[in-house]
Amino acid sequence: MTHLLLLVLDLIGTFVFALSGAVTGVRRKLDLFGVLVLSFAAGNAGGITRDLLIGATPPAAIADWRYLGVSVLAGMITFYRYSIIQRWRNPVQMSDAAGLALFAVAGAQKALAHGLNPVMAALLGMLTGVGGGILRDVLVTQIPTVLRADLYAVAALAGATVVVLGDQFHVPLVITTLTGAALCFGLRFMAIRHGWHLPVSRHSGMEDPPV
Repeated sequence: MTHLLLLVLDLIGTFVFALSGAVTGVRRKLDLFGVLVLSFAAGNAGGITRDLLIGATPPAAIADWRYLGVSVLAGMITFYRYSIIQRWRNPVQMSDAAGLALFAVAGAQKALAHGLNPVMAALLGMLTGVGGGILRDVLVTQIPTVLRADLYAVAALAGATVVVLGDQFHVPLVITTLTGAALCFGLRFMAIRHGWHLPVSRHSGMEDPPV
């Protein structure tokens, strides 16, 4: 049951994160190959990093063709039907928020299943959530969202923490998964909508004094 739930969360998370990568590629006017590369990178970088760190090798995204399949599917849909995707309100941020939520809880669950302690499992869940977005942004030469967005990594950590706490108190896995994903997505959505953010240095934007 746990293995099946992890697989489903991983594949759905891969698809929606891949959508965010593909949309970014289309907006940057990349060709089909470039869009598919961004789609795969955004959809799988976090999961690959997670699997390498916990010793689950080869990573699922490489060993299982379904990860490549859903990434290519997301890329092709976006490339050829971008007008449909564009009707969503801010498609990159919404698909990114959904992927963040799914990967955060799936990453924490997989870390726990491989025997990591609760603190590291929560941190690995957060890393799983933000990894794909970081690589996507780096490939298009922009500051990664995790370093500048309102409640991005914090939202992922909150969702992963719910999963870890649920495991510690023996709460049914489905309940903690849904609750953690909902909390992460809700925090990210509200941050996007209302501009919630962590404190920023009051010196931001100031020029360095002349030497």
